[in-house]
Amino acid sequence: MVIAIVLGSMLSFALQRFEFFGKNSLSFLAVLPIALPGIVTGVALRNTFVRFGLDLGFISVIAGHTTFCIVVVHNNVVARLRRISPNLREASADLGANSLQTFRLITWPLVRSSVFAGAILAFALSFDEVVVTTFTAGAGIQTLPQWILNNFSRPNVLPYVTVVATIVMVISLPIAWLAQRLADPPNDKLV
Repeated sequence: MVIAIVLGSMLSFALQRFEFFGKNSLSFLAVLPIALPGIVTGVALRNTFVRFGLDLGFISVIAGHTTFCIVVVHNNVVARLRRISPNLREASADLGANSLQTFRLITWPLVRSSVFAGAILAFALSFDEVVVTTFTAGAGIQTLPQWILNNFSRPNVLPYVTVVATIVMVISLPIAWLAQRLADPPNDKLV
């Protein structure tokens, strides 16, 4: 998820701030993983890993989840960047700030909440993903949602599954509420 936060944020800044050849194509490719059904993404990733001789395991699961989590972070950050007036960057430059100071003092405080909201939403999406994980995980790799799904039909384990699912739901509700609060602060004026 940290990889998705970094790559999604960097992609958002690059697509929002710079003009370059292939910008529209890159923007399309950035949101494509979330538009495709999970089974298509899972099969494509598995075939790619196998074709290049990469072992299916923990790293392939991370790569698979990163592909669609980047989209969530990217969408949140780029939406916030579009609302920030370019006059703020220009004023910062007029006052003698370099690009790093402008980012640290102007841009980061304005996009910080959208990065955190994107991170929380990416975590929720990644946690919920069973299909891509099934195709990209090797033998012996099992996530909690896969365990719940696999044991749901076993009568002797059903009470444990129900308790674990309830705990996950109780933990997820405040996280979803926090993501909503971070994504849309009530008095957010971006000039």
